[in-house]
Amino acid sequence: MNAQPLNSYVLLSDYVDKVAPTDKIDKTDITSLLFGLFSEIGSVMSALKKRRREGDAFIGYQRSLEEELGDTLWYLSALCRRLEVSLPDLFQEALSKPGFKKCIAAGTTPLHPFTEVISAEQIPLPNPVLLRLGEQTAQLLHLSNNRENARITILNFIDSYLEAILVSGISFAAILRSNITKVRGRFLQLDPTELPDFDKDFPEDEQLPREFEIEIFQRPNGRSYLRWNGVFVGDPLTDNIAEPDGYRFHDVFHLAYAAILHWSPTFRGLIKHKRKSDAKLDEAQDSGRGIVIDEGVSALIFAHAKLLDFFEGQETVSFDLLKSVSNFVQGYEVEKCPLSLWETAILQGYEVFRQVRQHNGGIVIGNRNQRTLEFKNP
Repeated sequence: MNAQPLNSYVLLSDYVDKVAPTDKIDKTDITSLLFGLFSEIGSVMSALKKRRREGDAFIGYQRSLEEELGDTLWYLSALCRRLEVSLPDLFQEALSKPGFKKCIAAGTTPLHPFTEVISAEQIPLPNPVLLRLGEQTAQLLHLSNNRENARITILNFIDSYLEAILVSGISFAAILRSNITKVRGRFLQLDPTELPDFDKDFPEDEQLPREFEIEIFQRPNGRSYLRWNGVFVGDPLTDNIAEPDGYRFHDVFHLAYAAILHWSPTFRGLIKHKRKSDAKLDEAQDSGRGIVIDEGVSALIFAHAKLLDFFEGQETVSFDLLKSVSNFVQGYEVEKCPLSLWETAILQGYEVFRQVRQHNGGIVIGNRNQRTLEFKNP
């Protein structure tokens, strides 16, 4: 039997404490939380239905359901906070009902030498679970107008939520960890000392430059060019689309990723600063697929940005877009960057892009130490 890693479990009370600061919704607003929870349950039910229908052909099932179950719990904890009900106590009560068996196991840390392991006596059938989950969620909506028996209503919902976890086959600890990482990375102020730096331990000629100025200019033939330290880098670009949209200047986004995320296989390749001293890392992160991911995420965001006037006048990026980006880069080192850092990179990148587009060029100034990108008109 493989030994469990230290801290392999997550205390529900710790989860509640860690996500509480991310709750920015009006403290008197119950309705928004109920609508949010209702929406997440719809996604949970959809994922479970697809899994049952399509089996292993449903790509991304585990990640999708893990996220939706985590978001559901976030709304539920926020609801309990407003109703002054203890979420851990309700879970304990739900797990004390018939249908679960308990045994004592050795804990994984000296602080918690003993652990109560609770498991289902049998896994429920999916269809009845989905029906009960929908019914109990509908009952929760009544709390918006009538908070009598709120504790019982939430407890009944938790019963159905636990059944959904059992049917899903997803680790509850994974659900909690994933949600903590996501919401804290999205809604809390960043600590610069905790942000990733992917090449600080490499030689200088294998690092993205800590400070850089890249000149972008357009020639009469309509192609854009990059020049770094007086040397042309990369290939001249056009928009490659019937209706010009400025995508010929999209290298600005790679520069934004380099300055703010400390990541860009495309820029690293252009200036020949790949991490060749680590062959595995070079192949896995700095070469073909890494570059495709860098280009792909830029195109993904650009398609969204075109509909929003390239984020002109916006101070935030939609959570849905940020989650799409997070899913897109899964498996690459940049997945360690919190969503709020991606938001900064996107907004600063598009602020510079709009100016480069307006002037058909300019000087892009990146500062990795400050994690900033700026525009200077030459």
